[in-house]
Amino acid sequence: MDIFTVFPTISTSFIVISAVLVAIGWRQIIKGKREAHKKTMIAAAVAAVLFFIVYMSRTVFVGNTSWGGPDNLSLLYHIFLIFHIVLATVAAVFGITTLTLGFKAQYAKHRKWGRVTAVIWFITAITGVAVYVLLYIFYPGGHTKPVWDAIWGFN
Repeated sequence: MDIFTVFPTISTSFIVISAVLVAIGWRQIIKGKREAHKKTMIAAAVAAVLFFIVYMSRTVFVGNTSWGGPDNLSLLYHIFLIFHIVLATVAAVFGITTLTLGFKAQYAKHRKWGRVTAVIWFITAITGVAVYVLLYIFYPGGHTKPVWDAIWGFN
């Protein structure tokens, strides 16, 4: 495993961990285990933040991987990728909102937001793993210039 695949593997692992923790936390609150639910959801949020830190660090310093699959699948892949990115952005905003409502003890709103947020987060995690599998398992692609180099004009 080289530098171009180790970071995506780590970041994708954090997303999977986060989604699993959200599922565990959902089960805990159904069983009335509020304190365990709170701790588990905080852990899920930490895993999501770690994903974001690893992903953004890789984007800035290493670059993103370009599509390496067949040309006839490129458009479908890019549509899928855009769907994943939009969904991930929505999930992040909803997640922050849901956590804030929980910390402010606005439980009725937290409960409503939480159900929707969890489902969006599960779909985001699944599509994120699918992107990883497509780019690093099925169709390993080339590597683009790091954003940092593009900004400063390095070759």
